[in-house]
Amino acid sequence: MKLFATLSVLATLAVFPATARGAGDVPAVPGARAFGIARLKYGGGGDWYEDRTSLANLMRAVRERLSIPTAGATEAVVEPGSAALFQYPFVYACGHGNLKLTPTETANLRRYLTTGGFLWVDDDFGIDPSFRRAMKQVLPDAPLVELPFSHPLFHGPYEFPAGLPKIHEHDGGPARAYGALHDGRLVVFYSFDTDLGDGLEDPEIHGDPPEKREAALRMSLNLVHYVLTH
Repeated sequence: MKLFATLSVLATLAVFPATARGAGDVPAVPGARAFGIARLKYGGGGDWYEDRTSLANLMRAVRERLSIPTAGATEAVVEPGSAALFQYPFVYACGHGNLKLTPTETANLRRYLTTGGFLWVDDDFGIDPSFRRAMKQVLPDAPLVELPFSHPLFHGPYEFPAGLPKIHEHDGGPARAYGALHDGRLVVFYSFDTDLGDGLEDPEIHGDPPEKREAALRMSLNLVHYVLTH
């Protein structure tokens, strides 16, 4: 769709990180939009609003470390059935509880994902059953598959040779990364049993050590970089 044409411009910017030039050297491209991430406000009773400081901190790092211009000082919120969904190339969802989509929302989210959009869902220890059920409705022909450690999103701009970092313990199992593909493109990324979003929060909220927060931030920047360059 036309709204996603900006991705090609942003991808060019993303290839050249901040270490290669100052943030003020980003060229002005006629008609270009600043990059934005919106939060998905889903129904079903789940706490879609959690990780309240995560996106602001991530967007600041996108500007400062990747030198990508970003949109807005406040977090955008979109609903899965709304037309506003298509204004954002990247959408984030999290929560501990139930995620439920109506038939209209399911169809709209499917159209979003199959026409250029991208969804990152971060498990907050509880959303897993309802999220997997919803994904079977949204993308019935694109099951979630575990991503190998060799996947490029683990190797640039930061290296994660063992895959997702483990931020919070949950059940104590390994952090796992899942994805759903459409026409060979990764359209859904699911971070499970790790809580990257918690690691992105302001330090006083969870009390995570600096190295955990840095790992969560670097992995999240890898994800943004991957989306904009693939």
